[in-house]
This record gives sequence, C-alpha cells and structure tokens, in this order.
Amino acid sequence: MANKTVDSIIVGAGPAGLSAAIYLARYDRTVVVFDAGHGRSTHHQINHNYLGFPGGVPAAKLRELGRAQLAEYPQVDFEHHKVLDMRREGDLFVAEGQFGSYTARVVIIATGVLDHYPHFHGWESYVGTSMFWCITCDGYASKGKNILVIGHTNGAAGEAVQLSRFSKRLTVLTNSHVNEIEPKYMDRLGKFGIPVIHDKIERAVGTDGQLHSVLTQGGLEVELDALFCTQGATPEVQLAVDLGVSLFSNGYIDTDIEQRTNVPGVFAAGDVTRIHGHQITTAVHEGATAASAANYYLYPADLKAD
Repeated sequence: MANKTVDSIIVGAGPAGLSAAIYLARYDRTVVVFDAGHGRSTHHQINHNYLGFPGGVPAAKLRELGRAQLAEYPQVDFEHHKVLDMRREGDLFVAEGQFGSYTARVVIIATGVLDHYPHFHGWESYVGTSMFWCITCDGYASKGKNILVIGHTNGAAGEAVQLSRFSKRLTVLTNSHVNEIEPKYMDRLGKFGIPVIHDKIERAVGTDGQLHSVLTQGGLEVELDALFCTQGATPEVQLAVDLGVSLFSNGYIDTDIEQRTNVPGVFAAGDVTRIHGHQITTAVHEGATAASAANYYLYPADLKAD
C-alpha cells in the first residue's frame, strides 16, 4: 500500500478529534482522521451540558453530526483503523497500520481514555444509560434515585458524599479485595448515612440498559437505579510516548494553553490531556485550539507574524 501525504494526522474521532478536523478543513488543510470506533462518545450517554441541544444530545449522535458536517470538505479523509505505529522522520510524522501509511507535518493526538468500569456479564449495555462515571454529566439526572457508588478509595467516598446533594439513597460498594478508604472518609460517609459494603460484584440484574440490582460474591443483593463508577481511567498515550511527548506525573499528556506538546508539530486535545475537566465542551474547545495552533505551525515563515 502506498504512502499518502497530508497536512495533518488526527488520531481519534471523538468530539476533540472531530472539532480539530472541522477547523483544519476550514483552514483548507488536508487531513486524515483515524477512527477506531471506540471511546466514551460511542456509548449510550446523553449529554445535557452541551449548549444548543434542548433535551440533551446523545454523544454518539454528536459524533454522527460531526461526521456529516465534515462530509462537506473533500480534503478530510477517514480511516476506520487503529494506528499501530507512529514515528518521527526529521520534521515529519508517519502513521502506519492496516491502511498503509500516512505522512504529515503535524499530528493531533485525541485518543481519549480507557475507563475502568466494573466488568460483569453484559456490562457494556449499561454504560451511559444507568452506569456512569461523571457527576457533572449525570448527577442531576439521578436526583432522588437509588445510587450505588463503586470504588475502594477516598475518591469513591468523596464522590458518594458529593452525590448526596442529588439523592439521600446512596451506598458505596468497594468492588475490590482491599478497602483503602481512610477512617476520616469513613466517618464522613457515616455522617451522611452512606453505608459501605466491602465486597465484589458477581453479576448484575437489569433490562434494556437499566440496572435493577447487583449480586455480590458474598451473596448480597444491592438494589439500585444508577451506578457511578470511580475506578478511574487510563489515558491512551502510547502513540504520544512513541513520538517523545512528555506526560504529567498522572500519565496525561502535558500541553500548553494552545494544546502544544514538547514535540514541535505534535498537539493533543480532549480527555487525554488532563485528569479533570473531562467534558464534551472542553474536548471541542481543545480540538479547535489544537487545530488553530497546528494551522499556524504549518504556515511558512514569511506568513507568520513572528
């Protein structure tokens, strides 16, 4: 397969990657977007925080709308494959995979994160419908519901206490062999009347994406309407690391305010850039910022102001 040359390679087709592609298209740059079909925006989540969508918009629908918007621009191509290898060749970058190879002067990493949901039979069908990771996105919709918080750390205790603003029916299930919630946080949970069950999920009971209860290895049945997972997420940074990109100590990509990394020509946007602020609005903003900075980077010297 022949090598293709474009102005920009975008890895990831969630809100950050699609936003970056739209901006680069409007700058009349040639772009290839790699879409492996995974990530948070492929679940059943309905986003109620994005401006301009009364009643909310499914994240998957927003992706679909972004793709339709990009269809207007012939200089944008999509590859529905995973990038298996990425490397630097002087001032250029090469992406390789089943599609062959692409060479570009700039790269935008928008690979997102891998969420650590509890794994039980059929768990994926509940994600975004009754199993969530984000108070900002889904706390309000859980008002008055029977909420189960999954996690064995102080962070899980903190999230449970914060959720008490929306509901008084709360339980924490560690879903781990260890319980690392410190006494101070256990006391805090007790003050809010939130019980802690130190056990692991054996299986779940639910229909059409709606959880009704979980059964534990210890034989308990815990009823619920909504599950909030605090087991964390891992940023998908391997391609960035392969290019020599620096990471924060928490494993996320280190960028400046224009989404530039330490490697000239490499930018990053979306959930892969920080542990907080994982919102579609943030991802779209960062994608637009990264694309604008990348476009300026592509200008020859005599077109730059500096």
